[in-house]
Amino acid sequence: MACVLLGCLLPAAAVLALALLLLLLVRFVRADGDLTLQWLEWRGKKPENELPGKVVWITGASSGIGEEMAYQLAKIGSHLALSARRENELERVKKKCLEISRLSDKDILIVPLDLTQRATHEPATNAILKHFGRIDILVNNGGRSQRSLYVDTSIDVYNAIMELNYLGTISLTKPVLSHMIERKQGKVVTISSVMGIMGAPLATGYCASKHALMGFFNSLRPELTEYPEISIINICPGPVQSQIIQNVFTEEVSKTNVNVGDQSHKMTTERCVQLTLVSMVNDLKEAWVSDQPYLTVCYLWQYAPTWAWWLLNRMGKRRIQNFKSGEDADVSYYKKTS
Repeated sequence: MACVLLGCLLPAAAVLALALLLLLLVRFVRADGDLTLQWLEWRGKKPENELPGKVVWITGASSGIGEEMAYQLAKIGSHLALSARRENELERVKKKCLEISRLSDKDILIVPLDLTQRATHEPATNAILKHFGRIDILVNNGGRSQRSLYVDTSIDVYNAIMELNYLGTISLTKPVLSHMIERKQGKVVTISSVMGIMGAPLATGYCASKHALMGFFNSLRPELTEYPEISIINICPGPVQSQIIQNVFTEEVSKTNVNVGDQSHKMTTERCVQLTLVSMVNDLKEAWVSDQPYLTVCYLWQYAPTWAWWLLNRMGKRRIQNFKSGEDADVSYYKKTS
């Protein structure tokens, strides 16, 4: 009798296991974040419970991810310090934040800032501390991308990218981190990129700056083991709908990008920020926020790099063709070949 029951249970268990595997596969194909992030969005801490009243300083807050983050945090009830070079755009963002939230004027501070002007970083930090008394979270979001082939690109462009994306970011982090060490708590959230994990043609300088940031913050984290309440969090978005394409570096520092193309195939800025906030409140050391196929490439790059290099060569060829034909370089490989 026992053997008969066992014989029935084993096929049933196999069918259940196969069904579960297929469910996980479908879920991964449709995923827009890494497996840990997906789990925490479902079962982890919620931003709306953790972030009300927190003082959050966002750089690059005048557009794109930074702007959308300001709106979502305002709705939650976080107090905001907003920085970018364009003060008029920051005023626009602040006005909308006040319209969509219960925040008052004093809950949002505008701090005009150029990341390349390092002498201004400590005074800007002090201005926020004077206004709010503390900085709970720094979001390093300021920076620029790139669209140009290395052989066509001036070395001045690479210097400008590193000065802004890398040196500007770690310079601003220094006075803020000193404050967090004094308080023994805080979060430093850096918006890196999936290109901080992998390589990509047309973005050699941008990839280099994001790899540098990942290396820096991954090395900084173990220097802070005496401060367990200070979190170093790296967010790696894939292609996102934002103004980043209009503002990219090209072959020359002063040259603007003309190949903007259709952006509708990319992850929405709203969704990117939602997942970023989940990563933030759950203290993820690293989070991949991306649609397919870039999410799969991240996993391949980490666990099967030989396959990743082969796949990236194929995707990279299409990327360059898109760019040269006047389309957005990040148009999905599968969309283009379907």
